[in-house]
Amino acid sequence: MAKLSTEELLDAFKELTLIELSEFVKQFEDTFNVTAAAPVAVAAAAPAAAGSGGGDEEAASDEVDVILESAGDKKIQVIKEVRTLTSLGLKEAKDLVEAAPKPILEKVNKETADKAKEALEAAGATVSYK
Repeated sequence: MAKLSTEELLDAFKELTLIELSEFVKQFEDTFNVTAAAPVAVAAAAPAAAGSGGGDEEAASDEVDVILESAGDKKIQVIKEVRTLTSLGLKEAKDLVEAAPKPILEKVNKETADKAKEALEAAGATVSYK
């Protein structure tokens, strides 16, 4: 098989539908035992949650887990936000939201956790840190 250049691969991917591309990514992950989920970087910044209850433990460690406590009334919005934050598929994100309380992000820095918390709370979810 001839080796394809990066440009040729990108051109081939441009021809795929989103569903076909999603199926390709899943098969790629299974074949090579990897995940396509990138480190999370969300758009909006939030001020540090001073009274979140974790206090000393959070200060001792820069890495925290973002826990979805409940989806609230706007479950569809929360599912969309979880998909954005985690790169999960629709079914996986829905299952995660319905199984709350569950960790959404694990071992992320405080700034990323604050951004994720703000985005999830804006969608109507209840979020905490661990």
